[in-house]
Amino acid sequence: MRQLFAAGGVAVPELFAADADARMLLVEDVGELPLAVAAARGEAADLYRLAADQLLLIHRGCTELLPADCIAAKIAYDERLFRWELEQFVELGAADVPGRFDARAVARDLDDLAARLGGYPRVLSHRDYHGENLYLQFASAGAPRLRVIDFQDALMAPAAQDLSVLLTTRNASEVITPAIERRVLDYYYTAYLRRGPSMPLGMDEFVESYRLCVIQHALKVIGRFRRLELDGKPGYARFIPYALAQARRMLAGRGDFAGLRAAFDA
Repeated sequence: MRQLFAAGGVAVPELFAADADARMLLVEDVGELPLAVAAARGEAADLYRLAADQLLLIHRGCTELLPADCIAAKIAYDERLFRWELEQFVELGAADVPGRFDARAVARDLDDLAARLGGYPRVLSHRDYHGENLYLQFASAGAPRLRVIDFQDALMAPAAQDLSVLLTTRNASEVITPAIERRVLDYYYTAYLRRGPSMPLGMDEFVESYRLCVIQHALKVIGRFRRLELDGKPGYARFIPYALAQARRMLAGRGDFAGLRAAFDA
């Protein structure tokens, strides 16, 4: 996958040596400044546009270069996988939502959510594209360079899936305001069109796909973070309130997903 990303122009670390028997790699040092930390210091909009630029290289160039026999081309975020990822929310998330959790109504909404997401066109997706997997490097002059790591789980997914992770996962809302969020989405969509061929979704459809991806991702991590805590891996529960807020924000004021809206009504 590193070779494919590099061929597509993505700023991945250089691989200097590999020993499969020892399970060791010698890779380039990308620095110690994650995007999430740098953005908290200011200029979040500009920095996250850099992230959108790298994402476009993955979604456009790498998708076009992806060999049909590559495992990443054979695994897709389809309806089945989207729905499977939500099972931990059903099993463990009820205690975290503040409203009325009607298991049958929620299950119907989750089926609907997975089906709608499964119908969108797919591109090669990083899958874990967030501010802790992106590192900034500064030269003596010029714009900073963004480096991309942790891409080994790449697969096919709607373009908005990576964006939903980038802009909303964990405590991203502390730096990504709704205004910055929309600016990055507009920037990504416009840049995608400029690279041709055209985006298969109109702008409104694209924004709706993003909304659905945010809901799915938020629900998934509520269950996953609760499971990690139960498995003795502390530190994740502090992000659950952020995921609750993201889900509530994307469900509010809309007529769909009545069961989920009832569960997330404070």
